[in-house]
Amino acid sequence: MNNTKPNKANYKTLPLIPLFALGMALSYALFIFPNNFAPSGVGGIATMVQYVLKFNAGYLNLLINVPILIVAWKLVDREFVIKTALFTLCFSGFLMLFGTMDFSKFHYLTENGTSNVLAPVAAAVVNGAFYGFSLKVHGSTGGTDVISFCIRHYHPEFNVTWISFTLNVIIACVSYFVYGFQFEPVICCIIYAFVLTTIGNQVVRGSQSALKFEIITEDPEGMSKDLMEQLHHGVTLLPAEGAYTHEFKSLVICIVNKHQIADIQKIIGKYPGSFAYITAVSETMGNFRRIK
Repeated sequence: MNNTKPNKANYKTLPLIPLFALGMALSYALFIFPNNFAPSGVGGIATMVQYVLKFNAGYLNLLINVPILIVAWKLVDREFVIKTALFTLCFSGFLMLFGTMDFSKFHYLTENGTSNVLAPVAAAVVNGAFYGFSLKVHGSTGGTDVISFCIRHYHPEFNVTWISFTLNVIIACVSYFVYGFQFEPVICCIIYAFVLTTIGNQVVRGSQSALKFEIITEDPEGMSKDLMEQLHHGVTLLPAEGAYTHEFKSLVICIVNKHQIADIQKIIGKYPGSFAYITAVSETMGNFRRIK
């Protein structure tokens, strides 16, 4: 059982969560419901039930998520559960509200068959952004994400991404039977899941991404001076020994912004015999200056 008490400062982002839920609910109302396909996750299950039984997806989304969140409360981080519960409550409430409103003038329809792919792409781009923002504030949009983390509590060796992917594949297959034995809804579901995950990951990682240069050189002092003065980033020096020649050199480590790659290449070119390799850094923490 997770009894960790979250820091009150972590809840400063709570007012943002209803806005994320509002944006995603609008995407469902404008892009998903009118075009008869099921998105990924619990929202996909609720959408299919609404299509067959005309039962508002908001109610079912809430009914499915409540027991999941109760179980997660004992297994997963409390802050994560609280923020996910707030999103679920707001998202379900907005779906219920929109079910009583007429959005027909704003629907994006693809019933002419010429642009079926655009509806899931548009919905996934919008929802992927809100999904990513939810993760950045240490919450989620509920459903399969919470299930994945609960499963991983008992099986830490499992990959959360693959658990979610497996659950979404099942939903995509079921949609074939729900929407009149057609492959289009299955394809739309797969496209939606892929684009949503891609956009969500980009939102989570992209804003703090950087490049790490590891440079082997015989003149670490001169190179370090140039890097710090020209790029305005700190440098770390480590001793290095070649396994073949057993010559002692230095390893210079510097993390820079992506747009500075040409500048650092010029600096490395000033020092003959230097060797460098680059690693993508998905996120930086601490005192890393973002040079414009």
